[in-house]
Amino acid sequence: MGFGMQMRRQGARAGAKAGALGLALLVAACGSGPAPGSTAPCPRIAILAEGADITRFRQGAPRDLTAQVVDVRISGFEATCDFIGRDTRRLAIRVTPRFDAELGPAAQGRTVDLPWFVALTNPEDTAELARRDGIARMVFPPNVQRTTFVARPEQLTLTVEEGRRAAEYLVRVSLQLTPDELAQNRQRGPR
Repeated sequence: MGFGMQMRRQGARAGAKAGALGLALLVAACGSGPAPGSTAPCPRIAILAEGADITRFRQGAPRDLTAQVVDVRISGFEATCDFIGRDTRRLAIRVTPRFDAELGPAAQGRTVDLPWFVALTNPEDTAELARRDGIARMVFPPNVQRTTFVARPEQLTLTVEEGRRAAEYLVRVSLQLTPDELAQNRQRGPR
């Protein structure tokens, strides 16, 4: 038998062994949960329009520019979704909002704390399944009236119901408004 023929047979045997090993690994991986580093699907994530911004005024003062304490809007967010352990029905959803803020002439000090939240609702959008509250502490450096701030992430846990997909659920990001601030935003409309 020639050298070339012997090499082809050895290569064929090695290829068959590698193929069998690859098939065994693939079959073994089927029931063991998500592969390491695999990306989990995320629910729909959106900024709640009515809670996307806020203008705070000095208490008891008329609502004009001279009484403005701060003007803040959610300018975006980062979101990641990961499987929890090997369970592909349970997801950890981390949301990190980004804010644009402007300090008004009536501000007392250079630090403003604004509450915000992230909430998860069911596919029908009729029930809140989970909610996390956060505080955005914005520090304005001296002689700076505008800043962009990234808050600490908040995490929600979603257990996807049988027969459902993660994309059917909804996560909303919003500033936490008082009833008066919410009425003000509704009256003014989106900016």
